[in-house]
Amino acid sequence: MSRLHHGGRLRQAAEEYGIALDQWLDLSTGVSPWTYPVGAIPLASWNRLPECEDGLEQAARAYYGCPSLLAVAGSQAAIQALPRLWRSRVDVPESGQAGLKVLLPRVGYKEHQSAWHGAGWQVAHYDGVPPQRLGEGVAALVVINPNNPTGQQLDRESLLGWHRQLQGCGGLLLVDEAFADLDSAQSLSPLCPRPGLVVLRSIGKFFGLAGIRAGFVLAEASLLGELADELGPWTLAGPSRTACRQALEDRPWQVLQAQRLQSASARLARMLAPLGGRLCGTGLFQTLYHPRAETWHRRLCLEGILVRLTDERDGLRFGLPEAESQWQRLAQALPLLLLP
Repeated sequence: MSRLHHGGRLRQAAEEYGIALDQWLDLSTGVSPWTYPVGAIPLASWNRLPECEDGLEQAARAYYGCPSLLAVAGSQAAIQALPRLWRSRVDVPESGQAGLKVLLPRVGYKEHQSAWHGAGWQVAHYDGVPPQRLGEGVAALVVINPNNPTGQQLDRESLLGWHRQLQGCGGLLLVDEAFADLDSAQSLSPLCPRPGLVVLRSIGKFFGLAGIRAGFVLAEASLLGELADELGPWTLAGPSRTACRQALEDRPWQVLQAQRLQSASARLARMLAPLGGRLCGTGLFQTLYHPRAETWHRRLCLEGILVRLTDERDGLRFGLPEAESQWQRLAQALPLLLLP
């Protein structure tokens, strides 16, 4: 089980601040507040063991534009398994394994770092953008695109340039596209499969379906086979497969979702701008970097509003309110942050 801190820990906040669960406005995650309206789940999805090629893989191939993918229990499952699998693929003497180096973003989803470190890799960091030349000894590069929580997005050509470098030495480019659904122009998903390229996609964020724990790994068939063996059978429950397929096939709803997320994120950015600091984000969240981030986090908690304090404790990530009453509650609380 992960020991890292994530958003959404509302029960912990309720206990710490003595505010009942139903009195909180929870903006601590990057999950859409609008959840895909899953239709009826056939009884067979509950009664029978799940089977592949029930329509889910076909829907995912069409949605991501990639013929080679594997459904997993959220991209987190792949994040934990891939460093071990790739370590076994690197063609170096066993005595040199400890020197295998992976480059990771200094600021970003920390489960990546935890998994690579736990698999025995030497972890090095880059700030914002990986170096143009990755350097000797780098056998893997991890890019979160767009990044969480900075919102930074790297262009496709740069990503392909790093992939070419790594491919020349048998290395791996791992691109986490958990927040890429709103802007796929720079996505590498349609370019998969390629040797030494893995792309992770998530259903939870854009579709607001974090609870079904569904995601996809896009990669070469041989690596997907190894990953499937590592994770074991039935990685995705039958009801999750059904819900996921419905969401991926519903193009009109996807268009509506994209429009309201972009509109809400722009509104949130306008609300936060008067606070000063540095504001950045995506269509699913806005992150405000400010010297008083820790103080402001506590002040919002005292008002029953939970946002995500960044791991570096230098910024606040705000998810999107859903109802107008929630927008008004946030608007009333924000001026309190400017008080001495």
